[in-house]
Formats: sequence, C-alpha cells, structure tokens
Amino acid sequence: MGLPSTLLATLLAYKVVLLGIGLWASRRSSSGAEFYLAGRGLGPWVASISAAASSSSAWTLLGVSGAAYTWGLSAVWLFPACLSGFVLNGWLVAGPLRRLARETGAVTLLGVLVHGLERKWARGVLKAGGAIILFSLLVYVASQFKAAGVTFAETFEMGATWAIVVGGGIVLLYTMSGGFWAVSITDLLQGLVMAAASVLVPVCALVEVGGLGGLLQGLRDYQVSMGGGDSAVFLDATRGFSGPALFGFIVGTLGIGLGYPGQPHVVNRFMAMRSDPEVRKGAWISVAWACVIYSGMLFAGWCGRVLIDDMGNNEAVLLALTKLIFSPAVAGVIIAAVLSAIMSTADSQLLVCSSTVSQDWARGLGGMKSLGVGIDRLTVLLIGLLAIAAAVLIDQTIFDSVLFAWSVLGAAFGPLLLVRLWKGPVCGRCALVSICVGAGVSLAWALTPELKAVVYELVPAFAVALAIAWRGHSVWAIETKGNP
Repeated sequence: MGLPSTLLATLLAYKVVLLGIGLWASRRSSSGAEFYLAGRGLGPWVASISAAASSSSAWTLLGVSGAAYTWGLSAVWLFPACLSGFVLNGWLVAGPLRRLARETGAVTLLGVLVHGLERKWARGVLKAGGAIILFSLLVYVASQFKAAGVTFAETFEMGATWAIVVGGGIVLLYTMSGGFWAVSITDLLQGLVMAAASVLVPVCALVEVGGLGGLLQGLRDYQVSMGGGDSAVFLDATRGFSGPALFGFIVGTLGIGLGYPGQPHVVNRFMAMRSDPEVRKGAWISVAWACVIYSGMLFAGWCGRVLIDDMGNNEAVLLALTKLIFSPAVAGVIIAAVLSAIMSTADSQLLVCSSTVSQDWARGLGGMKSLGVGIDRLTVLLIGLLAIAAAVLIDQTIFDSVLFAWSVLGAAFGPLLLVRLWKGPVCGRCALVSICVGAGVSLAWALTPELKAVVYELVPAFAVALAIAWRGHSVWAIETKGNP
C-alpha cells in the first residue's frame, strides 16, 4: 500500500475516534460551564497536555522545523523562548487563575478580567477584548487550516482549497458536538501523538545522517557549498548579527515566551482544573512535553537540511523528511500527527471564539448571562466557516501569521492578567486602556517594517501594556484605599 492510501486509511480511523469522542462528550455538555470548562473537572494530564497542544500548533511542527531548516543553528533560540512560556504559565498563572475563576464563577478569560469592574468599564473590556480575540483567532485558525493544505498538498498532490475544507469540516464537527470535553480529550490524544512523532522523526533522522557528528559535518558541508549569503552564517547561533541587531534578535526571539499568559485558548484549561496539587503536577508534565516537542522539531529541521537539498516550501521539511526515511505505513501515522497539531489548536480557538460571542459579548452588549449551548454550537459553525474562507485567501507563512496573532493576544491580555493575579484588581479605565494599547502597539509595530526589523512586536507592546496595568492597580488602591 502506497503512502497516500496508507495515510488516508490512518486519517479515516483517526477521525472516527475523534468524532466518537465528540459524541461521548456531547452528553456531558448541557450547560455553558460544562461546554466551555468541562464542569471544572479536568485532571493534570488532560489539562496540561491539552493546554500544551493548544499552544503548540502547526507553527511548532511545521514552522519551527522550517525555521531550523532555513535559519540553521540560530533557530536554537526558539527552544528557551517557548520553554519559558510554559514555565511562566505553569508556575505563575495556572494556580492563581484556577482559584480566581472558581471564586468569580467565570468561564472565560474576559470573564475573569472584568470581575469587580464598574459596569461601564466591564462592558468596554468585554466589547474591545472580544473584538481583539475574534480578529486574532480568525487569523490563527486560518493559519492552522492553511497548514492542513500544506500537509495534504505535500502528501496527495491535491489542491490546498479542498484540503482546507475537509480538515476544517472535521474540526467543526467534533468541536460543535462535545465542546470543551471533546476538545480537551482529543487534545490529550493529539498531544501524545505529537510527542511520539517529535521523538521518532528526529532520532531516525539523526541515525540517517550519522549521529551528531554527521549532522554537524553535513551542515558545514552545506554552508561551504552555498558560499555566501544567508547560508554563510548557517552554523552561527547569532545568525551573523552583532551589537544592537544581535540584542534585538535575541530579545525579540525570547520575547515569544511573553505571549503565553495572554492566549485565551490556552489559559482556559487552567480555569478548568480540579485542584492546586494537580496544577503543580500539570506544570511539570507540560514542561517535559515542551522539551520533547521543541528539541525534536529543531533537530528535524537541521537533519532535513543535510538530507534534502532543496524544498519548494521550507515549512514542509518535516513532511518531506518523514516520507524520505520511513515506510508508507509509518509515514502515514506521522503525517497524521502533523494534522493533530493543526486540529489541537484550531478546535480550542474555535471554542474561545464561540465563548466570546455567546458569553462575553452577550454580557457586554445586552447584559445577558449566556445565550445557551445551541447558540454556542451555531457560533462555532459560523466562525469556523469564516476561518476556512480566510485560510483559502491567506498569503503569509504559517510561522509569520501565527506569531502575528500570538503577539496581539499576548500583549492585549497577558500583562493585565499577570497584574490581576499577582498584584490585585486594576481600575476599569486602566484595564480597558491596557488591553487596547497592548493590541494596538503590537498591530502597529508589526505593520511597520522599520520597527519590526528592530525587535519582535510583542516585546514593546507587552512592556507598555504591563506598565499601564501596573499603574492601574495603584490607581485602584488609591481610589478604594486598599479595600476591594
């Protein structure tokens, strides 16, 4: 059986399992709290791997491996950058957020952030925050569906449009049916499959190139054969930068980690956990998982550079490497893992978009508590269809489009959440300004080539929003004389 047939059979079996999970979970999703937070009953393995898989999208398997293939050894900075985000979430965000969400009864990140604010400021935060979430996650989900197109195009030589429609349709079906339970359980399964692929592919690729010594020699040979240009610094961990440019490159890359607390589709897993001891256990699980995933994708990209001379699309190096060194049966399973990465993020983001409309906007615009699970599912469908349409039209790399959306969300919500959890309440007007300025600076910086060339937009946007939120806590303390 050839690769296309094997992959098709593997994917069909895999999708049947996912849809079965959705059907099972639908029986446990009769209310908003159950549909969005699984009744706040997630254990450490489900919550931690689900959160990890949601933050490690196709950007990780395709984007990071593609960056290693393109950049060379300087891509190593992506490892501490992403790992620091897992540490930040696991040790500074997860526990306090779980407790605060239970105290307030909130089922969304915005619900936590607006608790205790005056009505006019709470409505402003819900409206503005909801718009930022919908805009950012539509870009994010569209990039995941585009990654599905890359995967199918590389494997079946089919049109990306049909691949996007089919992959997106499957995600919509099981997300609509089971809500948070379906998303969390399928994310656990997909996260474990991703981890297995991140061990199997780079280890076998390292054996193929002759171990670490063979890998370094192969990279040296590539650098020599290419002469000048970008390839002349392929073995330079500083990417040829020096002085302020080097500072901007390192700080900007490490700044990716700052985005983790502001991702609604990630931190909502912490809101659903059962107890603080399980939060601490989950933190260790997620960090260990991240070490496997990111180190594996870096080595896969570097080995791909030695084994594959040229790629039409550098972000398809993991898929090309898999087809090169494995039999069709094994390759089919591994490529299914890539699609798992896509779905594990897209499903979570669709659910957050739905909760933004049916929970947060319903409260912000009309004062209602919820619009019901039926409207929740309809919202998932409408937003998913819009994301599929956007995916067909998007014209950026997966790496760049995800980092763009990541920055807007991270700068908008991360600083305010950290201050709220560790300092205390923030006055309403400062909370609204922090969210809007964080998103606005990130957007403006990203769209200004001269600024973007200096440092990744999340770093300055996060700093400005954090200063505003910090000041907002001081203003709240003065206005209330330190009493809530």
